[in-house]
Amino acid sequence: MLEAVEKPGNLGAVLRTADAAPVDAVLIGDPRTDLFNPNVIRASIGCVFTVPTVAAPVADILAFLREKGIRTYAAALAPEARTYTECDFRGPTALVMGTEADGLTPQMREACDETIIVPMRGRIDSLNVSVATAVLTFEAVRQRGQA
Repeated sequence: MLEAVEKPGNLGAVLRTADAAPVDAVLIGDPRTDLFNPNVIRASIGCVFTVPTVAAPVADILAFLREKGIRTYAAALAPEARTYTECDFRGPTALVMGTEADGLTPQMREACDETIIVPMRGRIDSLNVSVATAVLTFEAVRQRGQA
């Protein structure tokens, strides 16, 4: 799930990861870019047409995930965050990613079941949203024995 994704190139790259893994769907809450922006299509190399994708209000997506019993993991730079490799992604899982500039809103982090982080070993504190999505997605694939 992407909260308020802004940059078409990042959305396209996330869709490529979603196709490669594959994931069941990409959910876009309160999008700030058009799913069919030419840059999304180009960056996704057409995966915008192969990956089930839904854009809806964040509240509706969260209600859907709760109703279906899907555990939500907020990816965020937060002191309470657990390292992503310590989490169990084998069950129904939604990886929740924030905007490129600001990350997840405090309301979204609070709404999720758990906060996770990809530890940074260098000088910077975060990865590009599409790269972080790929790291987390393929950890879920690995845990499910699909790698």
